[in-house]
Amino acid sequence: MLIGSAGTRRRTRPLRRTAGTFLAAAAVLVTSACSGTAHSDKGGSTSAAYQLTNRTPAAAGAIDSFTWSIYAEPTSIDYVYAFDYPPNQILSNVCESLLRWNPDLTTSPNLASSYSNPTPTTWVYKIRPQVRFHDGTLLTAKDVVASLRRHLDPAVGSAWVNSFRNVKSIAASGELEVTVRLKKPDSTFNQAMAASPGTVESAATLAKKGKNYGSPKGGVNCTGPFSFGSWNPGQSLELKKFDGYWNPKLKAKAGRVKFVFLSDATTRVSAFQSGEVDGGWMVPTDAYDQLRSSQAGKLYFGRNTTVADEVVSNLKGPLGDAQVRRALLMAIDRKGIVKAGAGGVGEVADSLVTDNMWKNAPAATRKALPKDLPRYPYNPAKAKKLAKKAGVQGQRVVIATSPLDSQTKIITQAVAQAAKAIGLSPKIDTLSPEKYSTLFTDPAARYGIDLFLTFWYTSITDPLDMYTSLQTGAVTNYGDWSNKDFDKAVEQAVGTYEPAAHAEANAKAQQIALRELPWLPLYTQPVSVFLGNRITGVQPSIAYLYYPWAAEIGAKK
Repeated sequence: MLIGSAGTRRRTRPLRRTAGTFLAAAAVLVTSACSGTAHSDKGGSTSAAYQLTNRTPAAAGAIDSFTWSIYAEPTSIDYVYAFDYPPNQILSNVCESLLRWNPDLTTSPNLASSYSNPTPTTWVYKIRPQVRFHDGTLLTAKDVVASLRRHLDPAVGSAWVNSFRNVKSIAASGELEVTVRLKKPDSTFNQAMAASPGTVESAATLAKKGKNYGSPKGGVNCTGPFSFGSWNPGQSLELKKFDGYWNPKLKAKAGRVKFVFLSDATTRVSAFQSGEVDGGWMVPTDAYDQLRSSQAGKLYFGRNTTVADEVVSNLKGPLGDAQVRRALLMAIDRKGIVKAGAGGVGEVADSLVTDNMWKNAPAATRKALPKDLPRYPYNPAKAKKLAKKAGVQGQRVVIATSPLDSQTKIITQAVAQAAKAIGLSPKIDTLSPEKYSTLFTDPAARYGIDLFLTFWYTSITDPLDMYTSLQTGAVTNYGDWSNKDFDKAVEQAVGTYEPAAHAEANAKAQQIALRELPWLPLYTQPVSVFLGNRITGVQPSIAYLYYPWAAEIGAKK
């Protein structure tokens, strides 16, 4: 869901459940399935009640169509505003980026057949020849330039403008070549080309559609395995198989995909059970047990990059003291939240990013990370002593929430209980879903709010996608937290391409963030997806936001 006015729109990865319920988080990779594990608060591990699946059984053949539930209707499917689950899971099958973020969280060439980094501030992309847009016209460098430059236009107000913060110029350097010049080295820029920032649309379509682009009336014209079909506002959106798709490995197996907007969680689960819809991402947690035993299909879990956090949005109140923030985290029964709020499917978070964000780091760095992380095991008695020493007894903290689902309610109550246990006076402020979303876009809406919940995912396989959000002055730094050493470490990581030095700077930034706790990490949990008995083939992964997952779905044997 896009919120904000032109020029102020910004990535707002909030609960983003404005019209319904959902969940997301955690990670893994395996070929069939393997047991998930949950970190215990004492540093050990306990068996979790779920398995993580890399790939569901391959489709046996084509299928005429399938129906997919989605918890909210997108406000737009314009790629520059696609910064939420509803629009992204649709667009990932229609539009394509220069690079591709794969279900195993690796990156590979896509519309760019290759790329190079001849200087630290230059990226050159060779555009794949003979790729056609859905209207039949050929992809050229001109289309890539027009698509990427939109993110630089303040009048457009791209939600992804931060990914272009170091871009100096974008220009065609050949009929099928584009060169991007940076103001300074940026290790995240090329990675972002595998997500929405790297999306390519026809330059002619952008000019022709204007403000109607991405709307029910204007649609989109991209290069993916499906093309935009129709959009019935308030009801559904339909995609059609694109027969002229360039990639034989990802040609769509279904003739049509119909996304139906079902905001009520109970309605979605009932639609799964009745067969009214064939599948859907973000299965409500309180329906896990019900769907595990369903005769209508199967529930799967897969990789994720999401962490549920309590954002500290007021550093002028009692939570302005880092010691109090540490005490509060130690007093939150995070293991209990996973059990009661997430159906036991997940694990306590020791960091603001999931472990798989470090998969590109050298082995030595990955091995050292657990030893360097500050940890906050559940210990209410010790937490109370810390808070008492800080002298905040009886002070008010306001915890914002919204009536979205049982999980949100359980988390909010657990945080309030922890605040009370350390001597604070908690007050729960229940906001409408619409008003809750403004906490992520309007500083005035956060006035008087000390804490609010977010499910924060990354769109690249790099911890920087999280930690750049907490730099001084970042609009996603909702509490205006500032730490010079942290900023320095982040900038060092951004400006460093060499893997070991990059990872080392990232680790330093992470250590500072977890010591100071501008956000309180609660837990992670896997991506969830339900597949009805008619279909199979999907790869459960957070990459569904950018990877053409629907193209792999076909008929069962």
